[in-house]
Amino acid sequence: MMAEAGAGGPRLAELLALGRRLWEELEASTEPSSGAPAVQDKVRQGLDALQRATAMVTQLELFSENEELEEVASADLKFMLLPALLGALTLKQVDLSRRREHLESAREHFLHFLKLCRNYGLGSFQLPPGSSGEEEARSPSAPREPGQPNLVAMAMSRSAKIERYKQKKELENKLASLSSSVESGTADEDQIREFYILQIQKWIGTSLEEIESIDQELVILKSRDAAKQAPSGPRGPPRPARTPVKPFILTRDAAQARVFGAGYPGLPTMTVDDWYEQRRKQGIVSQQAFGEPGSPPCPSPPAGTSDEEMQKQQKEKEEEEDDEEALRKARDWDDWKDTHPRGYGNRHNMG
Repeated sequence: MMAEAGAGGPRLAELLALGRRLWEELEASTEPSSGAPAVQDKVRQGLDALQRATAMVTQLELFSENEELEEVASADLKFMLLPALLGALTLKQVDLSRRREHLESAREHFLHFLKLCRNYGLGSFQLPPGSSGEEEARSPSAPREPGQPNLVAMAMSRSAKIERYKQKKELENKLASLSSSVESGTADEDQIREFYILQIQKWIGTSLEEIESIDQELVILKSRDAAKQAPSGPRGPPRPARTPVKPFILTRDAAQARVFGAGYPGLPTMTVDDWYEQRRKQGIVSQQAFGEPGSPPCPSPPAGTSDEEMQKQQKEKEEEEDDEEALRKARDWDDWKDTHPRGYGNRHNMG
């Protein structure tokens, strides 16, 4: 059955041929980037042609759920490929912001094609999981622990892939032998019908593979979107704010503080005692911080004692200690002279 798009408009067969030719050119393209303007322009042209052809097929009601494959004209069989070609071209769009939308749209096209083929009994296959409740109920599955892989399903999936690969090679060989006669117009009715049915069966395997890849990519995209939208939870109690310590010069006593302070007017000075007292008030060091472990606390100076008085007392204490040491040495020297005669130990002038 042929149909016109309107007065002077392209025929249905021409739209299908255009869309298919553009897809084949894109498949054989050596363009380094799929996002190149020339590539995406072909994608848009191909999608437009195939969408117009699909609208015409729907208007003409070429396919029905109530008819058998034998009732479909051989020339109309090729139009069953429209949803599969639409899915293949939809996947070639490269707008990352709409990637999820394109994946879901392509999956719907492939799924529509597979349901159409199954309705006409073309090929023996199962629809992908999640396609319909009926198919999920009939899909073999084994009970398993949460988070454990379904080994039975994995083994069946692997076997199905191997079988599809073998069928694909056989179909390609048969198509190659029929292609020349169909394209040249020398093929009879039976050869033309077989050629289109082989093409449909080949696209069944392609659609199943594409849906499997789409589902895997959708899982990744959904996980990424969920991670972006998830609110960030608490990461533990916040650390208490530390009081910033202003820079200063640490000196041994007040005299050094005055000397260093004179040279650094912008930088405060602090004696060891002042620093210790500040830390003690803040609870950072204890009263016995300067003593040895187990020793009693160091005596603090009486209240009201000035720095100059403390320095004077320290100096007098040092002088007293020096006087006692000098006195002890003088006494030891006197005792030694009493017991040793003058010149004792001198061996240089011995005759």
